[in-house]
Amino acid sequence: MTEPDLESFDRLVRDAYAGLPAAFRALCGNVVIHVADEAEREILDEMGIDDPLDLSGLFEGVEFAAAEDALPNHVHLYRRSIIAEWREDGEITLEDLVTHVLVHEIGHHFGLSDEDMHAIEEAAE
Repeated sequence: MTEPDLESFDRLVRDAYAGLPAAFRALCGNVVIHVADEAEREILDEMGIDDPLDLSGLFEGVEFAAAEDALPNHVHLYRRSIIAEWREDGEITLEDLVTHVLVHEIGHHFGLSDEDMHAIEEAAE
């Protein structure tokens, strides 16, 4: 299991997003995806999280159907925690785990059920 650097991980995330069903991506509007090694300390403190490896992703923004003049929504994915989970699991590919985290961060904001999100993951290329 080779651990990708931040640049390679960013490409992996962008490829995962591009592989999501077009209808799902269309609902995301102008979402901005950020990739970092881990969440900033102030975000962790706000969420009451001590270990940065406990946070693999975060959605920040307003309802997707909000006014057109709203600032873009942001999805953050954290490389170190996703890689730690991937290494611990041992059975899922890193690509599938990235897709899972990405879909769940966006899907929870939509209020999608786990079954809905699973179907979106299954439909991803």
